[in-house]
Amino acid sequence: MTTAISLAVIDDHPLFREGVIRSLAEISGFSIVGEGSTRDDAVRIVDEARPDILLMDISMPGGGLEAIPLILERVPGQKIVMLTVSEASDDVTTALRSGAKGYVLKGVGSRTLAEILRTVASGESYVAPTLSARLISGQGNAPAKADLIRALTDRESEVLQLVATGLSNKQIGLKLDLHEKTVKHHMTQIFTKLGVANRTEAAMAFRDALERNG
Repeated sequence: MTTAISLAVIDDHPLFREGVIRSLAEISGFSIVGEGSTRDDAVRIVDEARPDILLMDISMPGGGLEAIPLILERVPGQKIVMLTVSEASDDVTTALRSGAKGYVLKGVGSRTLAEILRTVASGESYVAPTLSARLISGQGNAPAKADLIRALTDRESEVLQLVATGLSNKQIGLKLDLHEKTVKHHMTQIFTKLGVANRTEAAMAFRDALERNG
């Protein structure tokens, strides 16, 4: 029997927070270990409960975006997923570059949210597809990204191509006969070289480069 994914939910709207907690508690495989409404609550709960995932709003007392570096400074491995109404590219970019592993828009169904949380718990990142597409198209530096992609090694290019098809690190490892740890190393190199924060941005950059090259 697999261990339940422990969650803490931070949102300053009590009704919404309670709804999220109730919905996830009804889905097997999740346990709620803390809830709060402010940046300070988020820091305290991570310190005390060490949840597998912290699900946190952006707009709250103290600021959700401001909470990310404070939390990661204390607990570097903490997985943070933002659950927010904000579709602003600046907010998405700040969250990801600060270390958040996921960015989800409120309005998502409970089953979909559960799948996203399982994805993040397994070590992957997630950004709402509409936002990741907008991030890439709004950067205005796609030609530069295409140049950076050409600078990848052959192996890194192979890995990125498979990432763009939606494969996980484990699946890529099986396909290329590589250890999963090796794939993760290649992913780190790809993120660094492309200047992206997660696999969604890397995949979008790859697809955009393909389109520009015809």
